[in-house]
Amino acid sequence: MIISFAGWPGSGKSTIAKRIATELGWPYYSMGQLRREAAKRRGMTLEEYNKLAMSDISTDLEVDEYQTKLGQEQDNFVIDGRTSWHFIPQSYKIFLNVDPRVGAERIFQELQQGGDRNEGHNLTTVEAVLNSNYERVQNDRKRYQKYFGIDVYDLANYDEIVDTTNLTIEEVVAKVRSLIKQRLAQDKVKN
Repeated sequence: MIISFAGWPGSGKSTIAKRIATELGWPYYSMGQLRREAAKRRGMTLEEYNKLAMSDISTDLEVDEYQTKLGQEQDNFVIDGRTSWHFIPQSYKIFLNVDPRVGAERIFQELQQGGDRNEGHNLTTVEAVLNSNYERVQNDRKRYQKYFGIDVYDLANYDEIVDTTNLTIEEVVAKVRSLIKQRLAQDKVKN
């Protein structure tokens, strides 16, 4: 089984995906981290890199080809990325939802604690993060529609939707763990 996580900025995609991978003893892959590293190599923030992506598809292709290859060559791993569900269609697709303000507060808190998100410059308030997240979502929607004809925020693309707004990390992990157990049981019955 391959489990793919997508979701809104600040929904906990990476945190939850890492925890689930650790519990399962499976490899974990983060497409957001790959993009952040690629941005850093170019001396850019993620925000700048995402803007470049609107006119330069190569910024997406590296990540998309990588995850496509993973899905073809491996099994039993966890991946988080906005397009992972699309490039690994056989994955069990989980979308983490969050109220935009709560997501911005989470990201702001991580930035204040010295987190290395490489988000952008001048994100010194929750409002600034909220605005940056809004621009990022709009950029993602336009870019993925333009290049692949998909809307990564359309909930119809996912097998499960989990709202993390009012849940602790432990509660989200427990909920996702339960969904995965149910899915594994269903898959066993089918086979």
